[in-house]
Amino acid sequence: MPTRRDFLIDTSALAIGSMLLPSFIDSSKKVKNTGVQLYTFRKEMQADARGTLQRIASLGIKQIESARSEKGHYYGLTPKEMKQACADLGMTLRSGHVRIDSKWQQTMNEAAESGQEYVICSTMPTSGQTADNYKKVAETFNKAGEDCKKLNLKFGYHNHEYEFESDKGQVLYDVLLNNTDAGLVHMELDLGWVIVAGKNPLDYFKNFEGRFPLWHLKDMNMEKKHSTEFGKGGLDIVQMLKHSKQSGMKYFFVEQEEYASTPFESMKENMDYLGKLKF
Repeated sequence: MPTRRDFLIDTSALAIGSMLLPSFIDSSKKVKNTGVQLYTFRKEMQADARGTLQRIASLGIKQIESARSEKGHYYGLTPKEMKQACADLGMTLRSGHVRIDSKWQQTMNEAAESGQEYVICSTMPTSGQTADNYKKVAETFNKAGEDCKKLNLKFGYHNHEYEFESDKGQVLYDVLLNNTDAGLVHMELDLGWVIVAGKNPLDYFKNFEGRFPLWHLKDMNMEKKHSTEFGKGGLDIVQMLKHSKQSGMKYFFVEQEEYASTPFESMKENMDYLGKLKF
């Protein structure tokens, strides 16, 4: 017969196990804490940032990743205004897409002021599809990671399709991973572009375990090579989520660049899809 001591050990283990679950799932293996990359709503954010954020919050989205726009990184709002606008709606401004350019220090200062955790470079700072250039970029990224760390920020890079080209028998994205400091460069893996490039995200989770704290969860129409609503493309979303711990994923952001109708209708469809998933 189980003793009270056995019961306490079992319940303690359960409590510890629950604390170790990734932030985007609950104990019944359902998706929660969903994020969105605001490029999905790029036109709407530029036209009415506060109103668009309110509509995004109504969909149940909790994490926000901003993107550069004609009105700056925060769509005409100050960093503090953007932070407060999200917080007022029960959301967290978690990350932002930026460039490493002549305004890099200002970009970092704004990110620190906004309270966001991650600063993600979304374009290569120097061009050239060669291993030598990617090694040079890796040095730039390591330095950017050091710069961000001084401001209590985490620096990272978001991939596209072209990083998975090869030079002299080396996959360029692998060159980038092998030459960046995992403690300074936190990779945001765009799962959609990985599969379009003919690669398997699961291989990267295995070979570079723990390197991908952020994801772009994006289903892709493999024929047209553009994004689509969840369940209509080539990404096995359930398999991705099953291996999220191996990847090191802490947060994911849904990004959709093309839509069947409108971005809000597509995102509602995506949220409904995620709400039905069990894994």
